[in-house]
Amino acid sequence: MARSWGLILVAVVLAVGGQLLLKQGMNRVGPLEAAAFWTRPVETLARLASRVEVVAGMVLYAFSAAAWLVVLSQMDLSYAYPLLALMYVLVPLASRLFLGEQIPPSRWAGIVVVCAGVYLVSRG
Repeated sequence: MARSWGLILVAVVLAVGGQLLLKQGMNRVGPLEAAAFWTRPVETLARLASRVEVVAGMVLYAFSAAAWLVVLSQMDLSYAYPLLALMYVLVPLASRLFLGEQIPPSRWAGIVVVCAGVYLVSRG
């Protein structure tokens, strides 16, 4: 069980790192229209692939998914999946620290509620 917990944390940390890199990359790419993926798919994908942050973020996501597959092979989904809510805690914290994003008090309150939920799930 401890090994599975460690793999959940690995999956979460990799996904959080992926989110930070994707956001950094997209800040540099600029706004995208959803329709661009359908009307100009090659141009749009090339634009995204030109940013190392976007590519690195996707790679971290792939490693996160691999760790998650190992978790799923060892734990009940009903127990493991709610623990992914740690991302709802770590992404805002990392966004504040590394991207300088402002987080209002109401969002911090929600993060505290998520922490309480993760704690309750981890106990059962």
